[in-house]
Amino acid sequence: MKKNNIFGPTYKICVSGAAETGHCDPDAVKKAEEMGREIARRGYVLVTGATTGIPYWAAKGAKEEGGTVIGFSPAASKIAHVKSYRLPLDYHDVIIYTGFYYAGRNLILIRSSDAVITICGRVGTLNEFTIAFEDDKPIGVLEGSGGTADMVKEIVKKGHRGPGKVVFAKEVHDLLDKVEKVME
Repeated sequence: MKKNNIFGPTYKICVSGAAETGHCDPDAVKKAEEMGREIARRGYVLVTGATTGIPYWAAKGAKEEGGTVIGFSPAASKIAHVKSYRLPLDYHDVIIYTGFYYAGRNLILIRSSDAVITICGRVGTLNEFTIAFEDDKPIGVLEGSGGTADMVKEIVKKGHRGPGKVVFAKEVHDLLDKVEKVME
């Protein structure tokens, strides 16, 4: 798949997941970092919710691989991002301060992405998943990572709306390969 060309930017891949990872599979953080690295290796831009946990570790992996990371903050300013929300600034090239709290930030985050990767997760991750599903975005779910990611198959099945563009895999490389095929 051709990722970069002179006529436009590369694909933007969102990594969505738990900001608090205590309930995630023990390998979820390591896999989030690897996902960030792999997104960067493939020439894509990583997009996150500019938060802690899974998105943070994905951003770290992408930056360590020399990738570009864009964050969408729920806060209205850098000061609020750090002081009120207590969110990190590191591992991002640009943070866009939406001022729309979490639900509004999630909508902008997903709508600004070409595909979404779900790793572990809680209710906010489920919100991001449902936005992506309703928008018919390619979605990759890392099976076995815990939380929301491990519930998605059943949610989609019981939703009676068809499979959408959701793909599943247990390994980072396999999942990103499948997401690329759905984006073609």
